[in-house]
Amino acid sequence: MKICMIGAGYVGLVSATCFSEFGWTVTCVDNDPERLAQMAEGRSPIYEPGLDDLMARNMTSGRLSFSGDLGPAVREADVVFLAVGTPMRRGDGYADLSYVYAAVEELAPHLQGFTVVTTKSTVPVGTSREIESRLKELRPDAQYAVCSNPEFLREGSAIQDFTHPDRVLVGTDDERAREVMARLYKPLSLRNAPVVFVSRESAELAKYAANAFLAMKISFINEIADLCEVVGANVQEVASAIGKDRRIGDKFLHPGPGYGGSCFPKDVSAIVRTAREARSPLSLIEQVQTVNDERKIAMATRVEQFAGGSVRGKTIAVLGVTFKPNTDDMREAPSLVIVPMLHERGATLRVYDPQGRKQAEPLLEGVTWCEDSLDAANGADILLVLTEWNEFRALDLQEARSRMSGDMLVDLRNIFNPSQASAAGLRYISVGRPGSED
Repeated sequence: MKICMIGAGYVGLVSATCFSEFGWTVTCVDNDPERLAQMAEGRSPIYEPGLDDLMARNMTSGRLSFSGDLGPAVREADVVFLAVGTPMRRGDGYADLSYVYAAVEELAPHLQGFTVVTTKSTVPVGTSREIESRLKELRPDAQYAVCSNPEFLREGSAIQDFTHPDRVLVGTDDERAREVMARLYKPLSLRNAPVVFVSRESAELAKYAANAFLAMKISFINEIADLCEVVGANVQEVASAIGKDRRIGDKFLHPGPGYGGSCFPKDVSAIVRTAREARSPLSLIEQVQTVNDERKIAMATRVEQFAGGSVRGKTIAVLGVTFKPNTDDMREAPSLVIVPMLHERGATLRVYDPQGRKQAEPLLEGVTWCEDSLDAANGADILLVLTEWNEFRALDLQEARSRMSGDMLVDLRNIFNPSQASAAGLRYISVGRPGSED
């Protein structure tokens, strides 16, 4: 089976590489010359653990290739995937589908034989039918079916998620397309991963609903963490207790400074907009949006309060700026709110992130970039953890304290424990746990 993947961003590149690992022949098409040159050398333009090695192996085997020429790849393909960006549209928060429809117009002249055109991008309900309508106008003679096949990949564990999914969701009303997609994902049958066939509308909405639900879980446990601090409970104990209930589950019950990334913020915004347009507002999800936005601001204010009411003249060592560990993705990261707020209020920021510096430098002005965690700690009054990279868990707190001017550790990811910090001579503040400095 031959696949054309249009878009070599996060979703497209991971999906293309994993499909080639299944044994299929995949051409990944992108219009960025710099990105293409990098991938041609076997180097991923994004940071994802294990992706470089997987790319290299399948490029060597001849199953994975990259091109800027869409035509030949589409003509030879059994399945054409649309994996282009669908960012939040300025002004209304709706999904910007301009890249999707531009790709449709570009691929249409090259359709040859029966082809399954499939959206991998996260798109609003009705997009598949709109693509179908546009293809009918552009190529009334062509044989094709339009499907929805949303991805459920987590940055930092995307390869594992693709090759060992909880389920594969395919939205189609066409029996021929169903047969093609079943064959495409047949390698997963050995891992007992169910391929679930639904309507296109159901597939499109399911992706938004899943991400909105997970965003709600994060916002929920953040509010519970705040309550824990007031009543003397431990949020980790509470989360563990409720997470053992199979109706709830233990995932996404870790408090912090709010969710970010490429999916949750834009998908929550898009489903809210879709619901408003359908005159069926989602008041609960709208509140999740509000709570998360306020959370990031509150975390900056919390640092200020713990610093005695002001950070003016204070030096803050910031550990981690990406929205989560094991990625270089800065999209909607809490640091993009927290760090500028602290800077505006007079703090000096010394910043370190294991992978995020290149992406973060244009976004975070007025900060000093450091080579490692201990370098960041030099002369700092406050040590602030914003991203839970594993290397931070191994940080020698006594050494860090010896380099600091102050003695405060603000851990917004709960990666340390109070006794550990106290032994190092640090006043410790975490989220939703006793033993924190007030």
